[in-house]
Amino acid sequence: MVRIAVTVGRPSRANRARERRRVNWGVSNHDMLMPRSLSGRSVILLAAYALAGCARPHAVTQTGAAVSSADRSLLPGPMPADAPPRFRMLLGEYDAPLGMRVVFEDNGRMWLADTTHVGGKLQHAAMLTEVAEYQFGIEPTDARLILGPTRPGLLIFEHGAGVRPLAMVHGGVRMPRRDIEPEPGTTQLRVTPVRPVEQVRVEALAASPPAERGPFRTADLVELTKLDPTIKLEIRYATTNNFLGTRFYDEARAFMQRRAAEALVRAHQALRPLGYGLLIHDAYRPWYVTKMFWDATPDDKRWLVANPAQGSRHNRGAAVDLTLYELATGKPVEMPSTYDESTDRAYADYPGGTSRERWFRKLLRNAMEAQGYAVNPTEWWHFDYAEWRFYPIGNIAFDKIGT
Repeated sequence: MVRIAVTVGRPSRANRARERRRVNWGVSNHDMLMPRSLSGRSVILLAAYALAGCARPHAVTQTGAAVSSADRSLLPGPMPADAPPRFRMLLGEYDAPLGMRVVFEDNGRMWLADTTHVGGKLQHAAMLTEVAEYQFGIEPTDARLILGPTRPGLLIFEHGAGVRPLAMVHGGVRMPRRDIEPEPGTTQLRVTPVRPVEQVRVEALAASPPAERGPFRTADLVELTKLDPTIKLEIRYATTNNFLGTRFYDEARAFMQRRAAEALVRAHQALRPLGYGLLIHDAYRPWYVTKMFWDATPDDKRWLVANPAQGSRHNRGAAVDLTLYELATGKPVEMPSTYDESTDRAYADYPGGTSRERWFRKLLRNAMEAQGYAVNPTEWWHFDYAEWRFYPIGNIAFDKIGT
Protein backbone atom coordinates (compact mmCIF):
# COMPACT_ATOMS: atom_id res chain seq x y z
CA MET A 1 0.00 0.00 0.00
CA VAL A 2 1.03 3.63 -0.32
CA ARG A 3 2.99 5.37 2.36
CA ILE A 4 4.58 8.66 1.38
CA ALA A 5 6.22 11.15 3.69
CA VAL A 6 8.08 14.38 3.15
CA THR A 7 11.31 16.07 4.31
CA VAL A 8 12.96 19.44 3.94
CA GLY A 9 16.66 20.02 3.12
CA ARG A 10 19.57 17.52 2.76
CA PRO A 11 22.32 16.31 5.17
CA SER A 12 25.99 15.73 4.51
CA ARG A 13 26.79 12.71 2.43
CA ALA A 14 28.88 11.37 5.29
CA ASN A 15 26.10 11.40 7.86
CA ARG A 16 22.87 12.87 6.47
CA ALA A 17 20.49 10.87 8.59
CA ARG A 18 21.52 12.72 11.75
CA GLU A 19 22.31 16.10 10.26
CA ARG A 20 19.05 16.99 8.50
CA ARG A 21 15.36 17.22 8.95
CA ARG A 22 14.61 14.50 6.45
CA VAL A 23 11.93 14.33 3.78
CA ASN A 24 11.04 10.65 3.73
CA TRP A 25 8.96 9.95 0.66
CA GLY A 26 8.19 6.25 0.70
CA VAL A 27 6.05 3.55 -0.82
CA SER A 28 5.20 0.52 1.26
CA ASN A 29 3.28 -2.60 0.38
CA HIS A 30 2.26 -2.81 4.01
CA ASP A 31 0.43 -0.61 6.53
CA MET A 32 -1.58 1.53 4.12
CA LEU A 33 -2.47 4.91 5.58
CA MET A 34 -5.71 5.97 3.92
CA PRO A 35 -5.73 9.79 3.94
CA ARG A 36 -9.02 10.60 5.66
CA SER A 37 -8.97 14.17 4.41
CA LEU A 38 -9.09 13.26 0.71
CA SER A 39 -12.25 13.24 -1.35
CA GLY A 40 -13.88 9.84 -1.79
CA ARG A 41 -12.82 9.73 -5.44
CA SER A 42 -9.17 10.31 -4.60
CA VAL A 43 -9.24 7.73 -1.80
CA ILE A 44 -10.42 5.12 -4.28
CA LEU A 45 -7.80 6.16 -6.82
CA LEU A 46 -5.04 6.21 -4.23
CA ALA A 47 -6.02 2.74 -3.09
CA ALA A 48 -5.90 1.52 -6.68
CA TYR A 49 -2.50 3.15 -7.10
CA ALA A 50 -1.25 1.36 -4.00
CA LEU A 51 -2.62 -2.00 -5.08
CA ALA A 52 -0.97 -1.64 -8.48
CA GLY A 53 2.40 -1.69 -6.73
CA CYS A 54 1.53 -5.02 -5.14
CA ALA A 55 0.58 -6.80 -8.36
CA ARG A 56 2.12 -10.17 -9.08
CA PRO A 57 5.12 -9.92 -11.44
CA HIS A 58 4.90 -11.26 -14.96
CA ALA A 59 6.82 -14.45 -15.70
CA VAL A 60 8.68 -12.93 -18.66
CA THR A 61 11.06 -10.01 -19.05
CA GLN A 62 10.61 -6.99 -21.30
CA THR A 63 12.38 -8.97 -24.05
CA GLY A 64 10.04 -11.94 -23.61
CA ALA A 65 12.60 -14.25 -22.01
CA ALA A 66 11.34 -16.72 -19.41
CA VAL A 67 12.14 -15.83 -15.80
CA SER A 68 12.54 -18.33 -12.97
CA SER A 69 10.72 -17.86 -9.68
CA ALA A 70 14.03 -16.95 -8.02
CA ASP A 71 14.76 -14.27 -10.60
CA ARG A 72 11.17 -13.04 -10.47
CA SER A 73 11.47 -12.38 -6.74
CA LEU A 74 13.61 -9.33 -7.56
CA LEU A 75 10.94 -7.74 -9.73
CA PRO A 76 8.96 -4.97 -8.01
CA GLY A 77 5.84 -5.97 -9.95
CA PRO A 78 5.12 -5.78 -13.69
CA MET A 79 7.17 -3.19 -15.55
CA PRO A 80 4.99 -0.11 -16.11
CA ALA A 81 4.61 1.35 -19.57
CA ASP A 82 6.73 4.42 -20.18
CA ALA A 83 5.07 7.73 -19.37
CA PRO A 84 3.47 9.57 -22.30
CA PRO A 85 5.88 12.26 -23.60
CA ARG A 86 3.24 14.96 -23.11
CA PHE A 87 3.24 14.12 -19.39
CA ARG A 88 6.99 13.74 -18.91
CA MET A 89 7.66 17.41 -19.64
CA LEU A 90 5.19 18.48 -16.93
CA LEU A 91 6.66 16.41 -14.11
CA GLY A 92 8.58 18.17 -11.37
CA GLU A 93 8.37 20.34 -8.28
CA TYR A 94 6.27 23.49 -8.01
CA ASP A 95 6.19 26.17 -5.31
CA ALA A 96 2.60 26.54 -4.12
CA PRO A 97 1.44 28.96 -1.39
CA LEU A 98 1.50 26.16 1.21
CA GLY A 99 4.85 24.69 0.14
CA MET A 100 6.51 22.57 -2.53
CA ARG A 101 4.17 20.33 -4.55
CA VAL A 102 5.21 17.35 -6.67
CA VAL A 103 3.66 16.40 -10.01
CA PHE A 104 4.42 12.79 -10.89
CA GLU A 105 3.21 10.06 -13.24
CA ASP A 106 1.94 6.64 -12.29
CA ASN A 107 0.71 4.03 -14.79
CA GLY A 108 -0.19 6.60 -17.42
CA ARG A 109 -1.94 9.04 -15.10
CA MET A 110 -0.81 12.34 -13.60
CA TRP A 111 -0.79 12.84 -9.84
CA LEU A 112 -0.29 15.83 -7.55
CA ALA A 113 1.04 15.42 -3.98
CA ASP A 114 1.87 17.84 -1.21
CA THR A 115 4.44 17.94 1.57
CA THR A 116 2.02 17.88 4.50
CA HIS A 117 2.72 14.87 6.69
CA VAL A 118 1.77 13.44 10.06
CA GLY A 119 3.89 10.66 11.51
CA GLY A 120 5.91 10.43 8.31
CA LYS A 121 2.99 9.40 6.11
CA LEU A 122 1.29 11.04 3.14
CA GLN A 123 -1.88 12.97 3.86
CA HIS A 124 -2.83 14.51 0.52
CA ALA A 125 -2.53 13.26 -3.05
CA ALA A 126 -4.88 13.53 -6.00
CA MET A 127 -5.04 12.08 -9.47
CA LEU A 128 -5.38 14.69 -12.23
CA THR A 129 -7.80 14.28 -15.14
CA GLU A 130 -6.54 15.47 -18.52
CA VAL A 131 -9.12 17.63 -20.29
CA ALA A 132 -6.94 19.39 -22.88
CA GLU A 133 -3.29 20.01 -23.69
CA TYR A 134 -1.56 21.24 -20.51
CA GLN A 135 -4.91 21.38 -18.70
CA PHE A 136 -6.12 19.02 -15.97
CA GLY A 137 -9.12 18.73 -13.73
CA ILE A 138 -8.74 18.30 -9.98
CA GLU A 139 -11.44 17.72 -7.37
CA PRO A 140 -12.16 21.02 -5.53
CA THR A 141 -11.71 19.36 -2.12
CA ASP A 142 -8.32 17.99 -3.14
CA ALA A 143 -7.29 21.34 -4.61
CA ARG A 144 -8.01 23.12 -1.32
CA LEU A 145 -6.09 20.54 0.71
CA ILE A 146 -3.06 20.40 -1.57
CA LEU A 147 -2.85 23.88 -3.08
CA GLY A 148 -4.56 26.03 -0.47
CA PRO A 149 -7.44 28.52 -0.82
CA THR A 150 -7.68 28.97 -4.58
CA ARG A 151 -10.75 29.46 -6.75
CA PRO A 152 -12.19 26.33 -8.41
CA GLY A 153 -10.95 25.68 -11.92
CA LEU A 154 -8.57 23.70 -14.06
CA LEU A 155 -4.92 23.13 -13.24
CA ILE A 156 -3.07 24.72 -16.18
CA PHE A 157 0.64 24.35 -16.99
CA GLU A 158 2.13 27.58 -18.31
CA HIS A 159 4.75 27.18 -21.03
CA GLY A 160 7.42 29.49 -22.36
CA ALA A 161 10.08 28.98 -25.00
CA GLY A 162 11.64 25.96 -23.29
CA VAL A 163 10.57 22.32 -23.18
CA ARG A 164 9.52 22.36 -19.54
CA PRO A 165 6.68 24.48 -18.14
CA LEU A 166 7.38 27.71 -16.30
CA ALA A 167 4.64 27.24 -13.74
CA MET A 168 1.29 25.68 -12.99
CA VAL A 169 -1.74 27.88 -12.39
CA HIS A 170 -4.92 27.10 -10.47
CA GLY A 171 -7.69 29.51 -9.55
CA GLY A 172 -5.57 32.52 -10.48
CA VAL A 173 -2.63 31.42 -8.32
CA ARG A 174 0.63 30.92 -10.21
CA MET A 175 3.04 28.31 -8.82
CA PRO A 176 6.53 28.48 -10.40
CA ARG A 177 8.28 25.28 -11.37
CA ARG A 178 11.60 24.63 -9.65
CA ASP A 179 14.53 24.45 -12.07
CA ILE A 180 16.18 21.41 -10.50
CA GLU A 181 17.35 19.35 -13.47
CA PRO A 182 20.79 19.49 -15.13
CA GLU A 183 21.10 21.77 -18.11
CA PRO A 184 19.67 20.34 -21.37
CA GLY A 185 22.19 18.04 -23.03
CA THR A 186 24.05 17.32 -19.77
CA THR A 187 23.70 14.60 -17.14
CA GLN A 188 25.31 16.33 -14.18
CA LEU A 189 24.55 19.19 -11.82
CA ARG A 190 27.67 21.27 -11.10
CA VAL A 191 29.24 22.99 -8.11
CA THR A 192 31.85 25.72 -8.67
CA PRO A 193 35.09 24.85 -6.79
CA VAL A 194 36.12 27.45 -4.20
CA ARG A 195 39.82 26.78 -4.81
CA PRO A 196 41.86 25.61 -7.81
CA VAL A 197 41.48 21.83 -7.85
CA GLU A 198 45.12 21.20 -8.79
CA GLN A 199 46.25 23.18 -5.76
CA VAL A 200 43.87 21.16 -3.60
CA ARG A 201 45.26 17.94 -5.13
CA VAL A 202 48.84 18.75 -4.08
CA GLU A 203 47.75 19.43 -0.50
CA ALA A 204 45.58 16.32 -0.31
CA LEU A 205 48.32 14.03 -1.58
CA ALA A 206 50.64 15.40 1.10
CA ALA A 207 48.10 14.85 3.90
CA SER A 208 47.40 11.67 5.86
CA PRO A 209 44.09 9.94 6.69
CA PRO A 210 42.79 10.12 10.27
CA ALA A 211 44.17 7.57 12.74
CA GLU A 212 41.73 4.77 13.56
CA ARG A 213 41.45 2.09 16.18
CA GLY A 214 40.93 -1.43 14.91
CA PRO A 215 40.97 -4.26 14.74
CA PHE A 216 40.29 -4.27 11.02
CA ARG A 217 40.45 -6.94 8.36
CA THR A 218 43.42 -6.85 6.02
CA ALA A 219 42.49 -4.88 2.93
CA ASP A 220 41.89 -7.10 -0.09
CA LEU A 221 40.84 -4.81 -2.93
CA VAL A 222 39.91 -6.55 -6.16
CA GLU A 223 38.95 -5.13 -9.55
CA LEU A 224 35.27 -5.61 -10.33
CA THR A 225 35.66 -6.16 -14.06
CA LYS A 226 38.21 -8.93 -13.45
CA LEU A 227 35.62 -10.82 -11.41
CA ASP A 228 33.00 -10.31 -14.13
CA PRO A 229 33.88 -8.47 -17.34
CA THR A 230 30.18 -7.90 -18.15
CA ILE A 231 29.96 -5.33 -15.35
CA LYS A 232 30.05 -1.98 -17.12
CA LEU A 233 31.99 1.08 -15.96
CA GLU A 234 31.23 4.77 -16.28
CA ILE A 235 33.64 6.18 -13.72
CA ARG A 236 32.59 9.81 -13.57
CA TYR A 237 35.55 10.95 -11.46
CA ALA A 238 37.92 9.80 -14.21
CA THR A 239 36.23 12.38 -16.45
CA THR A 240 35.11 15.99 -16.16
CA ASN A 241 31.46 14.87 -16.10
CA ASN A 242 31.09 15.10 -12.32
CA PHE A 243 29.81 17.60 -9.78
CA LEU A 244 33.09 19.60 -9.67
CA GLY A 245 33.82 19.32 -13.39
CA THR A 246 37.38 18.04 -12.84
CA ARG A 247 39.19 14.74 -13.30
CA PHE A 248 40.09 13.16 -9.96
CA TYR A 249 41.19 9.67 -11.08
CA ASP A 250 43.89 8.94 -13.62
CA GLU A 251 42.24 5.66 -14.57
CA ALA A 252 38.64 4.57 -15.08
CA ARG A 253 38.74 1.52 -12.80
CA ALA A 254 36.60 0.18 -9.96
CA PHE A 255 37.84 -1.78 -6.92
CA MET A 256 36.13 -3.11 -3.80
CA GLN A 257 37.01 -5.32 -0.86
CA ARG A 258 36.76 -8.94 -2.04
CA ARG A 259 33.70 -9.92 -0.01
CA ALA A 260 31.84 -6.78 -1.07
CA ALA A 261 32.92 -7.28 -4.69
CA GLU A 262 31.75 -10.90 -4.76
CA ALA A 263 28.37 -9.85 -3.35
CA LEU A 264 28.08 -7.18 -6.05
CA VAL A 265 28.89 -9.74 -8.76
CA ARG A 266 26.10 -11.97 -7.42
CA ALA A 267 23.67 -9.06 -7.68
CA HIS A 268 24.81 -8.40 -11.24
CA GLN A 269 24.39 -12.03 -12.22
CA ALA A 270 20.94 -12.22 -10.62
CA LEU A 271 19.83 -9.33 -12.83
CA ARG A 272 21.03 -10.90 -16.08
CA PRO A 273 18.01 -13.20 -16.61
CA LEU A 274 15.82 -10.11 -16.27
CA GLY A 275 17.72 -8.32 -19.05
CA TYR A 276 19.76 -5.91 -16.91
CA GLY A 277 23.24 -5.49 -15.53
CA LEU A 278 25.13 -3.16 -13.21
CA LEU A 279 26.89 0.02 -14.38
CA ILE A 280 29.43 1.36 -11.88
CA HIS A 281 30.03 5.09 -11.36
CA ASP A 282 32.40 4.82 -8.38
CA ALA A 283 33.58 2.23 -5.87
CA TYR A 284 36.75 2.34 -3.75
CA ARG A 285 37.85 5.97 -3.48
CA PRO A 286 41.30 6.88 -2.10
CA TRP A 287 41.06 9.11 0.96
CA TYR A 288 42.98 11.94 -0.67
CA VAL A 289 40.16 12.29 -3.24
CA THR A 290 37.63 12.64 -0.43
CA LYS A 291 39.82 15.42 1.00
CA MET A 292 39.94 17.09 -2.42
CA PHE A 293 36.14 17.03 -2.59
CA TRP A 294 35.89 18.61 0.85
CA ASP A 295 38.48 21.33 0.27
CA ALA A 296 37.12 22.32 -3.16
CA THR A 297 33.43 22.40 -2.20
CA PRO A 298 31.76 25.61 -0.91
CA ASP A 299 30.73 25.53 2.75
CA ASP A 300 27.03 25.64 1.91
CA LYS A 301 27.42 22.60 -0.37
CA ARG A 302 29.56 20.44 1.90
CA TRP A 303 26.57 18.29 2.71
CA LEU A 304 27.35 16.80 -0.72
CA VAL A 305 30.63 15.28 0.40
CA ALA A 306 32.12 13.24 3.24
CA ASN A 307 34.25 14.92 5.88
CA PRO A 308 37.82 13.61 5.48
CA ALA A 309 38.24 13.81 9.27
CA GLN A 310 35.97 10.76 9.45
CA GLY A 311 36.60 9.30 6.02
CA SER A 312 33.91 7.67 3.92
CA ARG A 313 32.71 4.13 3.26
CA HIS A 314 34.04 4.53 -0.27
CA ASN A 315 37.49 4.98 1.31
CA ARG A 316 37.05 1.58 2.98
CA GLY A 317 36.29 -0.12 -0.32
CA ALA A 318 32.85 -1.16 0.87
CA ALA A 319 30.55 1.36 -0.86
CA VAL A 320 29.56 1.64 -4.49
CA ASP A 321 27.73 4.14 -6.70
CA LEU A 322 25.90 2.42 -9.52
CA THR A 323 22.83 2.08 -11.71
CA LEU A 324 21.28 -0.42 -14.12
CA TYR A 325 21.93 -0.85 -17.82
CA GLU A 326 19.97 -2.80 -20.43
CA LEU A 327 21.81 -5.85 -21.70
CA ALA A 328 20.13 -5.56 -25.10
CA THR A 329 21.27 -1.99 -25.78
CA GLY A 330 24.12 -1.39 -23.31
CA LYS A 331 22.43 1.87 -22.31
CA PRO A 332 21.72 2.95 -18.73
CA VAL A 333 18.08 3.02 -17.67
CA GLU A 334 16.34 6.23 -16.63
CA MET A 335 16.01 6.85 -12.89
CA PRO A 336 14.06 9.57 -11.01
CA SER A 337 17.24 11.69 -10.85
CA THR A 338 20.65 11.87 -12.42
CA TYR A 339 23.75 10.52 -10.64
CA ASP A 340 25.32 12.67 -7.91
CA GLU A 341 22.38 15.04 -8.04
CA SER A 342 22.05 17.49 -5.16
CA THR A 343 18.24 17.61 -5.00
CA ASP A 344 15.50 15.73 -3.19
CA ARG A 345 14.97 13.76 -6.41
CA ALA A 346 18.03 11.75 -5.37
CA TYR A 347 16.25 10.28 -2.33
CA ALA A 348 15.87 6.50 -2.42
CA ASP A 349 12.11 6.78 -1.92
CA TYR A 350 11.32 10.07 -3.68
CA PRO A 351 7.88 9.65 -5.33
CA GLY A 352 8.42 11.97 -8.29
CA GLY A 353 9.29 11.09 -11.87
CA THR A 354 7.57 8.23 -13.66
CA SER A 355 6.37 4.84 -12.52
CA ARG A 356 8.92 3.15 -14.80
CA GLU A 357 11.79 5.18 -13.34
CA ARG A 358 10.70 4.25 -9.83
CA TRP A 359 10.35 0.61 -10.95
CA PHE A 360 13.97 0.54 -12.12
CA ARG A 361 15.12 2.18 -8.87
CA LYS A 362 13.31 -0.48 -6.84
CA LEU A 363 14.69 -3.30 -9.00
CA LEU A 364 18.24 -2.06 -8.37
CA ARG A 365 17.57 -1.81 -4.66
CA ASN A 366 16.04 -5.30 -4.51
CA ALA A 367 19.04 -6.83 -6.26
CA MET A 368 21.57 -5.09 -4.01
CA GLU A 369 19.73 -5.68 -0.73
CA ALA A 370 19.45 -9.38 -1.55
CA GLN A 371 23.27 -9.53 -1.44
CA GLY A 372 23.81 -7.68 1.84
CA TYR A 373 23.93 -4.05 0.69
CA ALA A 374 21.94 -1.14 2.12
CA VAL A 375 20.93 1.93 0.14
CA ASN A 376 21.84 5.41 1.33
CA PRO A 377 18.41 6.97 2.03
CA THR A 378 19.42 10.23 0.36
CA GLU A 379 21.13 8.73 -2.72
CA TRP A 380 19.39 5.97 -4.65
CA TRP A 381 22.68 5.09 -6.42
CA HIS A 382 24.82 4.67 -3.26
CA PHE A 383 24.97 1.28 -1.54
CA ASP A 384 27.01 0.27 1.51
CA TYR A 385 28.09 -3.31 2.07
CA ALA A 386 26.95 -4.68 5.43
CA GLU A 387 30.52 -5.32 6.62
CA TRP A 388 31.95 -1.88 5.83
CA ARG A 389 32.92 -1.26 9.47
CA PHE A 390 35.45 -4.10 9.34
CA TYR A 391 37.73 -2.32 6.84
CA PRO A 392 40.18 0.56 7.43
CA ILE A 393 40.26 3.83 5.52
CA GLY A 394 42.38 3.35 2.43
CA ASN A 395 44.53 5.89 0.59
CA ILE A 396 46.27 3.81 -2.05
CA ALA A 397 46.06 4.97 -5.67
CA PHE A 398 44.52 2.64 -8.24
CA ASP A 399 47.82 1.91 -9.99
CA LYS A 400 49.41 0.78 -6.71
CA ILE A 401 46.70 -1.73 -5.77
CA GLY A 402 48.07 -5.27 -5.78
CA THR A 403 51.69 -4.19 -6.17
